[in-house]
Amino acid sequence: MKRLVVLIFAALFIVSCAQKEVVVPEDSRPIVKKEDYKDKDDGGMKDRTKNVPDSTSVDKDSIKDKTLSEEEIRVAMQNVFLDVRFAYNRSDILDEAKPTLRKISDWMLSHKSVSILIEGHCDERGSNEYNLALGDQRAQATKSFLVSSGVPATRMETISFGKEKPLCTEHNETCWSKNRRATFVISR
Repeated sequence: MKRLVVLIFAALFIVSCAQKEVVVPEDSRPIVKKEDYKDKDDGGMKDRTKNVPDSTSVDKDSIKDKTLSEEEIRVAMQNVFLDVRFAYNRSDILDEAKPTLRKISDWMLSHKSVSILIEGHCDERGSNEYNLALGDQRAQATKSFLVSSGVPATRMETISFGKEKPLCTEHNETCWSKNRRATFVISR
């Protein structure tokens, strides 16, 4: 009987240690426009590989992006990448945050070599674990909105700080509302 119990526990242990399969989406595929394939002689789509852009060609916009000065990044952080606020215990994007996110999306689409880190934050109420999860949900919701606006997911990373980096340390609703946010860090 003892052997049976030991065998059952051993089987449960082995099954619980099994690793999950990780599936990586193919978001990194290049986007190619219909115009890139057109045969210029007949205006049609006769030869689909004739005018495919060479992967070694240089995009003039990306050259401009790589020369962003520290001043341009500072101005973008002050004027474009404003904090996005959230309701208490919520991670859905508020209507008042959508214009800010559209402005960020437009800027990202015109500066193709720039990537960002989206930081999710919470107020001090709740456990560390809960606030880390909620901060992650807020960062992911922000990223999802930007992806739906055309910004490639590969240009954004997310992190949650939970309640560890408050903007305000007072213990009232006005202060807590400032801490429920997503913030942005520009990287090149």
